[in-house]
Amino acid sequence: MVLVPVPFRRVALRPLTLVTAMRVAAILTALMATIAPRMAQAEALLVIEADTGKVLQAENATYPWYPASVTKIMTAYVTLKAVKEGRITLDTLFTVSPTAAAQQPSKMGFRPGTQVTVDNALKMMMVKSANDIAVVLAEGVGGSIDGFSAEMNKTAQRLGMTQTSYVNPNGLPADGQITSARDLGILARAIIRDLPEYEYFMHIPAIKFGRRVTANFNKLIGRYPGADGMKTGFICASGFNLVATATRNNKRLIAVVLGAQSSAQRALKAAQLLERGFGSNKLSWLKPSLGTVDALAPIDASPPNLRDEICGPKRKRPAAENEEDDPDIQADNNDSGISMFTAGLQAPTMKVSDLLAMPAAAATPVIVYTGPTRSGAAILEADAAEAANQAASVAKRRKGAKKPKVAAKPDAGTAAKPDAKPAVSPPKPKTAAVNPAAKPAAAPKTARKPEPAAKPTAKPEAKPAKPAAAKPAAAKPAAAKPAAKPAAQQKPDAAPRG
Repeated sequence: MVLVPVPFRRVALRPLTLVTAMRVAAILTALMATIAPRMAQAEALLVIEADTGKVLQAENATYPWYPASVTKIMTAYVTLKAVKEGRITLDTLFTVSPTAAAQQPSKMGFRPGTQVTVDNALKMMMVKSANDIAVVLAEGVGGSIDGFSAEMNKTAQRLGMTQTSYVNPNGLPADGQITSARDLGILARAIIRDLPEYEYFMHIPAIKFGRRVTANFNKLIGRYPGADGMKTGFICASGFNLVATATRNNKRLIAVVLGAQSSAQRALKAAQLLERGFGSNKLSWLKPSLGTVDALAPIDASPPNLRDEICGPKRKRPAAENEEDDPDIQADNNDSGISMFTAGLQAPTMKVSDLLAMPAAAATPVIVYTGPTRSGAAILEADAAEAANQAASVAKRRKGAKKPKVAAKPDAGTAAKPDAKPAVSPPKPKTAAVNPAAKPAAAPKTARKPEPAAKPTAKPEAKPAKPAAAKPAAAKPAAAKPAAKPAAQQKPDAAPRG
């Protein structure tokens, strides 16, 4: 057999175009999402453009999650839509019901029957995250918690929040109270798009009610450049949640963090998401498109329950919605810094963790009050009156706390008086014994009364009693009989003492 060599033929391979490479990357990303649907970690992250809904980063964004107090974003949306549609006004007065007053903290703590305007109620709910005020709004707008929850669910369906269901207006633990980072991004966009005239409720730095000043639990407000919303949330099962918005150079972003380990970490992660989002245009052409937020495919799963991790015995201290200076914060030293902008000028770069550790920018708290709408000096008068009421209540409580101590002192003094009387009264029998002719019957009575309380000093009393009886017996035998009678009458008194 003769082998005939075949001439080598060069085949020209055409390089993949950029569009093809991006398509391949997108397909691989979708395949990985379907092959490995389980969560890599108990945390969900999302950052999108507010105007277009374009997804800039998404991790576990379509996993169901317990919303906690970020529920109040929907409560505010439904309430403000009712205002915009003319069903109620910001001046409408709602009454605190026993059901509202019975809600768990955080809350304002108003008594049933207290009235508050829609305007003040929204401020209290969004800044203090007041659970009782959320119910006040729900009952005022929807007639009841169930009626309002139904309205919340209809709104969620209309907006395309396919993974969300509501049972209450405040986010306290309840079966069926579920959402996702995807749905919260959709809701935040709706607030910005549909209610721009009422958006100031989302970024109030602090409120003042009488003497009490409450800062916004969202630590980005007043710290992160351009931060302008929206709401925090926390229950043990959900971890620390935050929906945050920020605007820079006419570009507005929405960041969602669910399941953070602390209030400080949720703020840190949100700031990092926003920072990367604002810088994403530099290399955006190299990254595969993630589409828009409403196009993200929901995942059918159960919400993770982080109770043991967040509130379990291994935690150094109890978790709380308004943790300050959280020691659990772990700054990412490799993370790029954050640029602070003042008057359009770029300042030296600093780490996000350092920025959030700084005090918030000085801002005047917004005064809130109960009762009908006031303006101008009337607001200050209402604030001063509430401050006086709070001061009086504090003074009354302190006075009440001191009452048991004050009452104990007279008791001790009263108990000491009988002990003291016998020490002074024993000389009286001596005088009566020396002068038996004056009132022999009265002397024994006087001698008998102090003796019951004088039991501890019975020995000293016995010594003077003997000479007192001896002297009358020697001087006047007739007087010895009255002295002997009291001595005989003392024996029955002495028996009970023993």
